[in-house]
Amino acid sequence: MSQIYDGIETRSMFTTATRWLELNVDAINSLNVFPVPDGDTGTNMLLTFKAGNEELGRLSSGEAGDLAKALAKGALMGARGNSGVILSQFFEGWSQSLHGKQTFDGKDLAEMLSCAAHATYKAVSEPVEGTILTVGKEAARRAHDAVSSGVVDPTQVWEEACCGARMALAETPNLLPVLKNAGVVDAGGLGLVAIMEGV
Repeated sequence: MSQIYDGIETRSMFTTATRWLELNVDAINSLNVFPVPDGDTGTNMLLTFKAGNEELGRLSSGEAGDLAKALAKGALMGARGNSGVILSQFFEGWSQSLHGKQTFDGKDLAEMLSCAAHATYKAVSEPVEGTILTVGKEAARRAHDAVSSGVVDPTQVWEEACCGARMALAETPNLLPVLKNAGVVDAGGLGLVAIMEGV
């Protein structure tokens, strides 16, 4: 029988992810060269995520779908910069996938990541590979591959997704010349990896 997670795990996931992102903000900012070298990608992602968590904190529901919706709403309302807007759409896709659900399992997690990745691509008028978009897409692909191979435990599915995200992040300089020229990986992609590792 597949393990399932509920609202308690959902709150814990988002809270811990915020803390882990905060610990990585300086590193993320230092890599920020695309689309412009303004050094605030990590800060913008953190402020956006914190806005989502503030909205989450005002909700008493214990249903996973309700909590995801609150986080997405708060993140959208508090989105900062391009990276914040993309991150808010990531959680909007996550929320849509969990709509009406009290709990979720490994298969749901894979679908959540797919919806999240799809939402981020839709949020950008001209999607560029080698960015947070690619990292999210590869995380979703790896999660679906795990489920297809028979993995059902949500923790294991998430670990596979994180592995896919890290591998995609390492490849970002090979997809985006400006990153290769600067000798860095994508800042937004690192932000998403940090969030996923926190989860």
